[in-house]
Amino acid sequence: MRRTRSEVSLADAMEDGFRPAAPPAWMRWLPFAYVAFVLLLEVTLQEEWAVSFFLIALPAIAAYAFGPAVVAALTVFAILLEGALAAVSHHLGENHHVTADIATAVVGILSTALAAHRTRQERNLVHANSVAEALMRALLRPVPHQVGHVLAASLYRPSEAGTMVGGDLFDIRATRAGERAIVGDVRGKGLPAVRTVAAILGSFREAAYEAQDLPAVAARLERRLAREAEEIPDEELFATAVLIEYDSRAHRVTVTNHGHVEPVLISRGEVRMLEGPPALPLGLGSLAAADGPVAWSHRLTRGDVLLLVTDGLVEARDTRGDFYPLVDRLRHRFEGRAAPGPADVVNFLNTDLPRHTRNLHDDIAMLAIAPHSHG
Repeated sequence: MRRTRSEVSLADAMEDGFRPAAPPAWMRWLPFAYVAFVLLLEVTLQEEWAVSFFLIALPAIAAYAFGPAVVAALTVFAILLEGALAAVSHHLGENHHVTADIATAVVGILSTALAAHRTRQERNLVHANSVAEALMRALLRPVPHQVGHVLAASLYRPSEAGTMVGGDLFDIRATRAGERAIVGDVRGKGLPAVRTVAAILGSFREAAYEAQDLPAVAARLERRLAREAEEIPDEELFATAVLIEYDSRAHRVTVTNHGHVEPVLISRGEVRMLEGPPALPLGLGSLAAADGPVAWSHRLTRGDVLLLVTDGLVEARDTRGDFYPLVDRLRHRFEGRAAPGPADVVNFLNTDLPRHTRNLHDDIAMLAIAPHSHG
């Protein structure tokens, strides 16, 4: 089955995280450039200098980028080169040159041990990261091109480069009540947030099929998050989320918003945020005076696209500190034009956001849906 561009970006980003980052090229070339520099000094200096003593630092320089075998080999090379330079100047047997050789050997042994330790730490880090990413792979599954009566596209971008571990979440399920979806953001980042993400998604994937309506789904998530807060324990545990349910027969989408970014509707060449009755974030429902969230509805017909995002997108800043103008950028791209598909919207944001900001300070998740033409 062919994957959409948004599905490819999610899968490829997950696979990329399993590979450790290689040292920069300049760091790998530095030991050899250092040797060339020492030889250049040996040739150009007019007075007699013990230039070979600079080679004592070579093993330590190599330990930053190479493994223990290469560091050990460069240590032997440094000692031999020191001897060759000393022989050229007829000082091979002098005490200070012998002392330099011994010092190089000591530095080489320590640097080899350091390189071995660094290599082990890298392997352990990659293993731990791989386990966490395998969990995220199971949790944040790429959304199929079609789910029930809607077309869909999704994207996830973590704030921490080289890892898929984060606190944002999304999912969509085709149920008898309609297509139900969630996009949310757990308080916190990294590994501590993964457990909460797993709890919310696991509860949603059950409640989406069993609960009578969206407020009932939200109530199930609220209870699950309350139990999670007791087990951790964390009295301040919460998650913002927006829940939707699409009714293909009524051409209507129902929404409950729990302190989350408002959904964005692209309809008939217009782009606007859909605002409705707010509710407290999941996990803080006990503080509400009313009896739970209020669901509200809006028409969603063929040619419309509904976009759900996390605050990492709208709060991404440029070099001047300005937030990413989500609605303005969508209007600039899609207003007054032919109806886009969900993948068009997600792919546009995926390429447009890096032009606004280079460094992400929060995870980003988005889910776009559109009624299927046969829905």
